[in-house]
Amino acid sequence: MRKCLRCVAAIVFATMMMMMTITAHAQQTQTADLGGWYVGQFIYKPNNKMFLWFETQTRSQKLTDLFYYHEFKGGIGAIFAKKHSFLIGTGDYKTYSYDGNFKTPMQAKEFRLWEQITLNNNIDRVKIEQRYRIEQRWVNGDFRSRFRYRLNPIIPLNKPSVQTNTVYISLFEEVFFGNHAPYFERNRFFAGAGYQFNKWFAAQTGWIRQFDYNKTTDGSGKNFLQTTLMFTLDKSGPKESHPSPMD
Repeated sequence: MRKCLRCVAAIVFATMMMMMTITAHAQQTQTADLGGWYVGQFIYKPNNKMFLWFETQTRSQKLTDLFYYHEFKGGIGAIFAKKHSFLIGTGDYKTYSYDGNFKTPMQAKEFRLWEQITLNNNIDRVKIEQRYRIEQRWVNGDFRSRFRYRLNPIIPLNKPSVQTNTVYISLFEEVFFGNHAPYFERNRFFAGAGYQFNKWFAAQTGWIRQFDYNKTTDGSGKNFLQTTLMFTLDKSGPKESHPSPMD
């Protein structure tokens, strides 16, 4: 089994390197630059039944320039069956003009509510998260709803579980469905690696591809380098970590 997991890790690493090489080549041949996607997340667990969560993030058209988007959001969640959870969240989202840093006028202002269920399961040392979310969105005053599904396996490399001083591989695929055409709105794929420094803090970085669909064109895709800092204050006792950005 260990040999199999090492092969999986090697394949994932090789795929990441290939994707980053392709992305770098694309930047030389196309006008689209590699964007930056920066996330900060804080979770507080006063006991093993509930948790509070807050996240902020910003995105840029170039790696460290032309910031055009930010969001602030938070929520309260309940934990059931030890490793599954239900969460109610809300957030404020703003998209700015693309030729500057947070340049007005804003293209979109959004207020959002959502409900989600997250299921965590283990297959040997591989941790698999499945997330189901229903969103209620007010975009520039217009109401929309959306359904999202994310599959996120995490593979610890140097230890049997994600704990202090653990290097891990993280992948996820997420699809978005709306209540207006085109009903298949968006697709996100992430491949990256992280490090669990201790029970309080983990950092993760990798390549993310976001593709948006619309009615008038074939859609548009954007490549980002995503970096996430995850802080957790857990008073419910020691347990295995499952580092994953809420986004």
